[in-house]
Amino acid sequence: MTVVPPAAGEPRRPDGPRNPGDAWVVAPSGERYWGRFGAAGLLAVDADRGILLQHRVAWSHFGGTWGLPGGALHEGERAIVGAVREAQEEAGVPDGSVRPRFTSVLDLGIWSYTTVIADVEAPFEPVISDPESVALEWVPLDEVDRRPLHPGFERAWPALRELLSVRPVVVVDAANVVGSVPDGWWKDRAGAARRLAERLRGLTLPGGEVELGGDDWFPGVSLVVEGAARGIDAPETEVEDFADLRLGGDVSVVEAEAAGDDAIVREVARQADAGRYVVAVTSDRELQSRVASAGAAQVRSSGWLLGLLGGTSR
Repeated sequence: MTVVPPAAGEPRRPDGPRNPGDAWVVAPSGERYWGRFGAAGLLAVDADRGILLQHRVAWSHFGGTWGLPGGALHEGERAIVGAVREAQEEAGVPDGSVRPRFTSVLDLGIWSYTTVIADVEAPFEPVISDPESVALEWVPLDEVDRRPLHPGFERAWPALRELLSVRPVVVVDAANVVGSVPDGWWKDRAGAARRLAERLRGLTLPGGEVELGGDDWFPGVSLVVEGAARGIDAPETEVEDFADLRLGGDVSVVEAEAAGDDAIVREVARQADAGRYVVAVTSDRELQSRVASAGAAQVRSSGWLLGLLGGTSR
């Protein structure tokens, strides 16, 4: 692998690179990949208008094709942050207008490209804000493959489109998860449930572990609480700029009016009936069987969830 700056007239902009990441990675076989530290692009999904595509200017790499707003990552930059930053620079995507749902990573060893699939929460009109775009358009899903697509996006699009209909949700048996760690939770059940709710914000699901495809998913969470844990508020996240991205859906608190197990089964059935890909979390074997029958696509233990959250409950 070698790293070389762009020639005159090549991306990132006509006057040359502005960041150390703006350089070509050249494989021993001669293929060139843009972004010394890898690259990322934003696939913004608007439920009514389709996805946001960029018509690339002729002087750019694969000029004249349609692809995603995106570009080279900065050194040490998270791919999700880099994808949104590039989309802001190239298409004027406003702060707080999109929420990442999952990522898909092409890793070639010497270079990687991360597609960040994000739902539009506040509709916006894209604005051409640098010389790399001829046009920016919302393109209906059925019309995407009618355009001359960037070769990399063209290869990725069929699998990405299939995953656009998938919306995971994690239904958590709060009492079972909290009770799996002997940390004094019984002295303050509501406080223990509240701490778990806070930790569930921005939960990341590895796609391979739950048979979803893609790489990292950022699901919504239904936290089912019972008894003394009822009455806690769902955690909120303030978004100040694109670096404070909210990931996935919100954490919703579902209060069991009577038996907690029955409320968990009802919540799993409700989410499954709504077309969600439900991952149910409990270590209770009888309840595991019940939620599977109610429509859970995956059933995982409390220990599995705590492992994703970084260890034992605090």
